[in-house]
Amino acid sequence: MDFSELLVEISKGITAFTWGNAVMIAAGLVLIILAIVKEFEPVLLLPIGFGCILANLGMSNDHGMFKALYEAGIKTELFPLLIFIGVGAMIDFRPLLAMPRMALLGAAGQFGIYATLLLAILLGFPLNQAASIGSIGAIDGPTAIFVTTKLAPEILAPVTVAAYSYMSLIPIIQIPVMKLLTTRKERRIRMEYAARPVSDTVVIAFPIIVTVVISLMAPDAAPLIATLMLGNLLKESGVVDRLSKAAQNEIINITTLFLGLTIGSTMTASSFLNVQTLMILGLGFLAFVVDTVAGLMFGKFMSFLTGGKINP
Repeated sequence: MDFSELLVEISKGITAFTWGNAVMIAAGLVLIILAIVKEFEPVLLLPIGFGCILANLGMSNDHGMFKALYEAGIKTELFPLLIFIGVGAMIDFRPLLAMPRMALLGAAGQFGIYATLLLAILLGFPLNQAASIGSIGAIDGPTAIFVTTKLAPEILAPVTVAAYSYMSLIPIIQIPVMKLLTTRKERRIRMEYAARPVSDTVVIAFPIIVTVVISLMAPDAAPLIATLMLGNLLKESGVVDRLSKAAQNEIINITTLFLGLTIGSTMTASSFLNVQTLMILGLGFLAFVVDTVAGLMFGKFMSFLTGGKINP
């Protein structure tokens, strides 16, 4: 290799660098600042932000480590499924089983998924992409990743960033909406927790029954529900404490780190800086707002039916 070839090799990183890369590095820094200074979803925003910086310095998911992680953990849907095992191991379904009517509030709060899906279609997105954008309204990052990986992997980065960014901003997004749509009297309602006790048999049977029913009714959603319920069964069985703690700690932590870095590695300037991305981010924000409004209005309805016993 002569001097000129050596010079080209050394300077290729600089010559390939564009203003778009600079903008995306700045975006990555913003995510890192939100994670460290504001502590907004730091477990995910920090690795996503750092992955974004690396992607725009020539270390995208097109090659190397990030390509291996993307193909092993994102394309196969492994990362969100492993995270759901950990999430399931952290969930206590007893309050839900004791007061099943409260599930109606959760169901009403999902209206943003369908409203966003319909609006995305009206804006020209194909159905698969519209459904992926609508999944942001689930207010659950792994679900949005799982759905988007299946339906529209080409928009995985903006959907994931929107889902986790807005999740971290829930106090900022929801509180003004709640104050606008409720009275002081409604916000001061004290709800009595008078739930009946739930037996261990019911708690253990619940994840098994849910897995069977959902798998038969919606086979495509079976892996996500099954891993969530597996994690919960590990916790509630009481006989595999080591596995339950591993799912809640080591497994979910390592997976979250690799997931964040891999998602960040897809945030290259060429794939992220476009009008479509801005539309996805806007629709994601709308999904969160509509979720809040729908859940709150149904809460007001339940409060009316119960004579003011439910705080909307």
